[in-house]
Amino acid sequence: MTDAGWQELRFSTTPDQLENLESWLFEQGALAVTLEDNADEPLLEPGPGETPLWQNIKLVALFEVGINLSPILASVPQQWVTASADAADFVPDQDWERAWMENFEPLKMGKRLWICPSWCEPPDPHAVNINLDPGLAFGTGTHPTTAMCLGELDATIQPGVNLIDYGCGSGILAIAGLKLGATKAFAVDNDPQAVTATWDNAQRNAITQDQLDVFLVSQADTQGRLQPADLVIANILAGPLEALAPTLIDLMNPGGRLILAGLLSEQAAALIEAYKPWVALSAVQELEGWTLLAGPKLSR
Repeated sequence: MTDAGWQELRFSTTPDQLENLESWLFEQGALAVTLEDNADEPLLEPGPGETPLWQNIKLVALFEVGINLSPILASVPQQWVTASADAADFVPDQDWERAWMENFEPLKMGKRLWICPSWCEPPDPHAVNINLDPGLAFGTGTHPTTAMCLGELDATIQPGVNLIDYGCGSGILAIAGLKLGATKAFAVDNDPQAVTATWDNAQRNAITQDQLDVFLVSQADTQGRLQPADLVIANILAGPLEALAPTLIDLMNPGGRLILAGLLSEQAAALIEAYKPWVALSAVQELEGWTLLAGPKLSR
């Protein structure tokens, strides 16, 4: 680290050459290497134990100021890169924590709901304000799927209902449901970090254990802690949502409502068909290529 700043080199590469290029750059003195998507390609539904990578990767290597990087650019093995910068870029040093915080501002979701980082004053003190910082688990309101779920909760939730947030991530949906009038929420996930993040966020928002029950899916299976609810919401991915259909349907009270998100618009029709015998799903919103499905459980 220097007071003046840093130098960075940018390369384009592919997954099969990434490890070679990354190791070589560290051997040349790189202090850090970061990876970015170079072609706006979503990473969806990795298998167990997989580390998914984009097919077209932008690699950024950071070096100290004062090192001559021209020999590195001239000698990088061309079979490892699909493109490279002509010269190094200078990156001025700054207060990185403050710069990071400035990327997160209060977000309005629907008519009543605001998501506010802890370092910001709520724009409307009389609104339904949720204190939520970026952290361990998915779900801060910035992703289109989370934003649509929050908007749907704000528009449709009825006071006194109970709900299940299946695949809770940060717990933002369960917490929002409670703040909007739900009496009881269950938040479950298969990731221990999500359980930790959900309960931490709940405590920040003065949510009590009587209001919110948070646990791993395996615990729900073995201890029977999940009971059918008036509202079931799952913001996951299309494949798991289809596989979970029997589970989610069993968790709905008669006449209960189901909200599904995490699916691309072209995946909506298949999911509607998969749930058709039990739930009258329809696409209620689309945002940036993602679709939100919602509908009531059918009487049988």
